[in-house]
Amino acid sequence: MTSSVQSSGGGYDPVRAVAGAGFRTQFLFMKQSDIFRDNAENCLQLAERSEGQPAYNRYSRMADAWTALAKEQDWLDGEVPPVKVSVLQSQGA
Repeated sequence: MTSSVQSSGGGYDPVRAVAGAGFRTQFLFMKQSDIFRDNAENCLQLAERSEGQPAYNRYSRMADAWTALAKEQDWLDGEVPPVKVSVLQSQGA
């Protein structure tokens, strides 16, 4: 039995084709930075459950990297203003 997988707009929806008809669409509309933060949280949970210092360090570094990506994505999306840079004025020039 074959069925076509359609989006709410009537066209083919590759996400629903993979995820199935019961997939909740609100997950499709998460901000990229929120997805990165979720990944960071997962890494921290893995670090807490890890056995041994090398694994703990690895997951902690991964969490830091995901957090940095989330902050950069917020900046790219215009949600965080760019950092102000002070310009020193020379005196008597």
